[in-house]
Amino acid sequence: MGKMIKRQRITTRIKKAHQAWKDFRAYEVVSRRLNQSIATDKFFLTENVAYGEHERQNFDLYRAVSSRQDRALIVFVHGGTWARGDKSDYAFVAESFTQDGFDVLVLNYRLAPQHRFPDYVSDLIHAVNYLHAQQQELSISTENLVLMGHSAGAFNIMSALYHKDAQDVFDGIDQIKAVIGLAGPYHFNYANDKNLQQAFPVDKHYKQIMPYYFVTQNQIQHLLLIAELDLIVASQNSKDMHYALCRAGNQSVLERVPYAGHISLVGSLSSRFSHYFATKRLILNYLNRILG
Repeated sequence: MGKMIKRQRITTRIKKAHQAWKDFRAYEVVSRRLNQSIATDKFFLTENVAYGEHERQNFDLYRAVSSRQDRALIVFVHGGTWARGDKSDYAFVAESFTQDGFDVLVLNYRLAPQHRFPDYVSDLIHAVNYLHAQQQELSISTENLVLMGHSAGAFNIMSALYHKDAQDVFDGIDQIKAVIGLAGPYHFNYANDKNLQQAFPVDKHYKQIMPYYFVTQNQIQHLLLIAELDLIVASQNSKDMHYALCRAGNQSVLERVPYAGHISLVGSLSSRFSHYFATKRLILNYLNRILG
């Protein structure tokens, strides 16, 4: 009986891994399609702005043609298991939010296996500090900063804010008004996964890495979104992080997005599909409430 249960579990894991791979491959195609249909008259684009010396330390800046009165700026950090993904894949995210008056920055960062934790976390901190220093030259404001990340990108944001061993710190952390995590992995063991091990130091236990264990109190607002049909990142990650934030005295809201999977959660932010899903509505309602 025990062997049968074990075989069933292995079969289930294989099916989930196969579906996850199919989702990632499909997303590469879908993102290109979504980017081909964006309305370029909604923003002014400044491409490939370097915030460091490495070829991956750059970002694209989308400034809204019709800006919000608060000039809020969203910094979007992409996912991809810390080993893949590019800012050019997420033009549709920027276009969607510029339609609502947000300026949007889409960030590149150094990738595994050449770079492991905390390199990609440090990149986010350096990029935000660069924004603070160069906001006049970039024609932006960092007074109302929103950090938004999908999957690995959400992990990067939480680690930049909370990891106890972070060597770099945000300048003007009080200007970070909100964090939005889309299906983020905040509390998981990478020890038995070769694909994930390439992104983390193998000589450190996962409890020395995961941001869940290092949450401290601050005034930042947090919105954590779970994809109902996610087969890649377990929903318990967001639930655990939410409870850790609340225990520390932080403001956190946890929401489940019906009908969305791990990849379609971020795809649902596209202006073509956002009206079919709750994702963007939840984000806009939250930001309008805390920024308004």
